[in-house]
Amino acid sequence: MHMKVLIIGGGGREHALTWKIKQSPQVTDIFCAPGNAGTARIAVNVDIGAEKVEALLAFALKEKIDLTVVGPEVPLVLGAVDLFTKNGLRVFGPSANAAQLEGSKIFMKDVLKTAGLPTAAYKIFENHDDAFAYLDSVEKFPQVVKADGLAAGKGVLVAEDRESAKQFVTDVMSSKVFGDSGLRIIIEEFLEGEEASYIVVADGECFVPLASSQDHKRVGDGDKGLNTGGMGAYSPAPIITPKMDQKIQRSIITPLLEEMKKRGAPFTGFLYAGLMISNGEPYLLEFNVRFGDPETQPILSRYNGDLVELLEAAIDGNLSNVGQPQWKDDASVCVVIASGGYPGSYEKGKVIEGLENDIKGVEVFHAGTAEKDGKVVNSGGRVLGITAVAPTIKEAAKLAYRRAEAIKWDGSFDRKDIAAKAINRK
Repeated sequence: MHMKVLIIGGGGREHALTWKIKQSPQVTDIFCAPGNAGTARIAVNVDIGAEKVEALLAFALKEKIDLTVVGPEVPLVLGAVDLFTKNGLRVFGPSANAAQLEGSKIFMKDVLKTAGLPTAAYKIFENHDDAFAYLDSVEKFPQVVKADGLAAGKGVLVAEDRESAKQFVTDVMSSKVFGDSGLRIIIEEFLEGEEASYIVVADGECFVPLASSQDHKRVGDGDKGLNTGGMGAYSPAPIITPKMDQKIQRSIITPLLEEMKKRGAPFTGFLYAGLMISNGEPYLLEFNVRFGDPETQPILSRYNGDLVELLEAAIDGNLSNVGQPQWKDDASVCVVIASGGYPGSYEKGKVIEGLENDIKGVEVFHAGTAEKDGKVVNSGGRVLGITAVAPTIKEAAKLAYRRAEAIKWDGSFDRKDIAAKAINRK
């Protein structure tokens, strides 16, 4: 079969999707828009930004693309899937209405409430004074403060005390550090426990769960410092036992899909449930409407099937006939190497050394990279995802760090404790 695929996006998630989809015997041509220095090696990069949905449509029509996979949340919220579908193109991802699950935290909370999903108690505020008054009345900290809209994974603060909570409210609502995402905020109770990422492929009614994983959101070792887009991930996550898996499907995924269908916005795409496992129960922290980054890298490294078949079945509403995906018994660990200063400001254009000497069992997925004068340079905050596969999480982590040590540029850093929770688990 002659099949042309377009991957929209330019991060580590998109490099991993491109790498996996390229392995499908059906695929003959693969394009990535805008892609990065890593996708350039295995696909044709197209110089169109992920948010330029009209230009992407024109390209897909001209090239007669057979399947488009939308990686990031911004084009989904902007309605890329609706636009492609209306023009007779096959595209994998949720509609703009369904993408509101990530596009608005307040929409998401409303859906959770109606569907009766287990989540933290919360209050919504539309102005700074009401939020301050509420924070003055709260006795127990930490509290979690969230900007309503998209903020690249950074619009959330776990505030340890009243002062830092108020400062964040001021930044978001008055100084508008996240633009219009700060028109409304949520303040919610802080749940103690261990986080896990639970990602499924959904077709509007049915779903196929992907392997469990755990992300590392904080920038520093021991989960210290600011929130990031994710400093590393591993799969499987031992905290998701078979019993927990069933609980999550029953109390979170199934009722969510039913509720979205009732609202006339059935969910097709990658549905990502960010969970807190607290006292043996799963609570929903947030939904994302796309594959996680960096979870995509270790999950797809363990996936044995043809990803194109799975995505096509979801588009056709045919997942109930697909059977369960097959996974390698091996574990996978991804360590992110980031630019000095991230998640704050950082310098771009520095030459990356040590990319050429491969190690068996390790893939280097590019995220924030570009090519300049024949050399690979950093162009983003999270730059590379060093992803290893080995019989145990401990061995996979060791392998990933061995490869990561050989890669350097001025100011580069990584967390040294990715997967430590799983390795030290009793």
